[in-house]
Formats: sequence, C-alpha cells, structure tokens
Amino acid sequence: MQIISWKSGCYFSFICIFAEIFLLMIMKRILVTGGAGFIGSHLCERLVNEGHDVICLDNYYSGSKENIWHLLGKPNFEMVRHDVCNPYWAEVDEIYNLACPASPIYYQNDPIQTTKTSVFGAYHMLGLARRTKAKILQSSTSEVYGDPAVHPQPESYWGNVNPIGLRSCYDEGKRVAETLFFDYHRLHGIRTKVIRIFNTYGPRMAVSDGRVVSNFVVQALRGEDITIYGDGQQTRSFQYVSDLIEGMLKVMDTDDSFTGPVNLGNPGEFTMLELAEKVIQKIGGKSKIIFRPLPSDDPKMRRPDITLAKQQLGWEPRVTLDEGLDRIISYFREYLNR
Repeated sequence: MQIISWKSGCYFSFICIFAEIFLLMIMKRILVTGGAGFIGSHLCERLVNEGHDVICLDNYYSGSKENIWHLLGKPNFEMVRHDVCNPYWAEVDEIYNLACPASPIYYQNDPIQTTKTSVFGAYHMLGLARRTKAKILQSSTSEVYGDPAVHPQPESYWGNVNPIGLRSCYDEGKRVAETLFFDYHRLHGIRTKVIRIFNTYGPRMAVSDGRVVSNFVVQALRGEDITIYGDGQQTRSFQYVSDLIEGMLKVMDTDDSFTGPVNLGNPGEFTMLELAEKVIQKIGGKSKIIFRPLPSDDPKMRRPDITLAKQQLGWEPRVTLDEGLDRIISYFREYLNR
C-alpha cells in the first residue's frame, strides 16, 4: 500500500509540474498602455480571462480606475499609473499600445499633450519592444483618412487630413505613430502590427465622452433633446467593442510577415439622423432632434473597407447596430440610475 501511494503521489506531482510548465508556455506577459480606457479595459479583461499576465498602464487622463476595478484582485493583473510620454521598462512578450485620448472633447482639451502621447508613446513602446524582442500592436484610427475623398476607405488610401486644424493633434499624431512603427520594423526588424479602428462603442464609455453614440443615448435617457452637428447627413460606421477586441487578438496572432495596417470596423453605414432616430425609437420619451453648426474638419463620410481583415484574419463584425444599441442603452440606463 505504501509503494502504491508513493507511486500515485509521484504521478500526481508529475502531472501538476507538467500542467504548470504548460501554462507557463502558453501564458504571455502582456503590456496594455491606456488599459484603463474604454477599449483598453475590455482588452485587459479578455487577456486576464485567458490566463495571461497583464500589466495595465494608464495615467487616467481619459481612462478611469472604475473601468478596471473588477480586475484589481486578480493575481495575473497589475495596474501601474504611468504616462507613456516617459519611458517604461518591463519584461514583456507583447505590447498593445492604446494610450491616447480618442474623444474630441479630451484630445482637443490639451492638443499638445495629445500629439506627445501619440508620438512619444509610440517611440517609447517601440524602444521597449526592441529591447525585449516583444511583438507590438499600435491602435491607430480611421481619422488618419481625414475627410476622405475615397469611399469606403481601403488601407491603400493615404487620406485627406488638415495638418493644422483643430483635429490634427489626434489625426497627425496617429499618422506619425504609424510612420514610427513601420520605420522600426524596416530598420530594426521589430515585430509590429498596425490596426485602424473605426467608430467603436459599448459599455464603459464615459457619460461625458462626447462621441456620437454615447451622446445620443445619454441625452435620450435624460429626456434631453438630441444634438446633431451639421445637417445630419454625414455618415459613420459603428462597431461594437467585443468585435473590435476579437479583431485585435486576431491581428496580434498573425505571423510576423503581416504588419498591417488593417481596418477594423463595421461596414454598416448610417447617417447621424438615422442613428438619432433609432435611439429615440428604442428609448422613447419626448426627446427632439436639434441641429448645431458642424465642427471644423468633421468628416462627411466614414466607412471601412474590411476586405483585408476578411482575407488575412477571417474576421468580420458580428454585432449589428440594433443589437449593440440595445446593450449600450441597458448599460447607460443602469449607470445613470446608480
């Protein structure tokens, strides 16, 4: 009996050691800059749930501790307050560089800091990737296309951006970041990935975010009139956040020969007036639509060509605008009633 027990114990220990080694082999050390933001928090949550060791970096300029509060007790999650305008050192396998305010309200509030965050942030994270030999993904934006003369926008289109306008701190900052990524890839062989994110919405958007979906939903839930800038005929494409996260992970998992850039967005195209009417129909109430002057350099149309994402990633969005609106209305209704 003692011999059998001893052998059983050895087998059990061997299995435990093997399982631990296997987990260590598949578990990655991943850095997410801007990890307390709307998109970053969803990415951190997905990576933590998959068992990876995640460092969330944020200076809380537009991010919020509330977004990642539920992750703080996890043994494989670490929160670090840090501004990517300054260097950061850690041993990591992968880097997702999301740090930069994406809402016009935030990025126009301090345009110089916005440009510095995009450019210096990319520079410092690429330096970290070079030192650690990590794979690194840059979250660029559809704003690199500016007010497009080509519709829908493929990755081959170079864009139509005003370099000195009110939005240029964000648009040009992201364009320079892309330049840095491709130069580091060509000169130093860094394993880079660049995605261009189109309008994304979902839970954890800030009430005061200023972007159109959250604006319309919050105004309608509060019984306020819905504000449309311009005549309401300008178009956007709306992607639910879970679809974006899936696309980001697929891009990171591609082999080193695929660098992008690749569009991640929902090709469904709606006017601002159509969106406002959908929100009013779903929420009800007495909200009316009012019109205000169109902001400077606001694009007249925006729709991604996702042919490359379909071909290279086997990815396309699954959540329709109606489904996504139901989810975000439910989220904001609960949030506003706290």
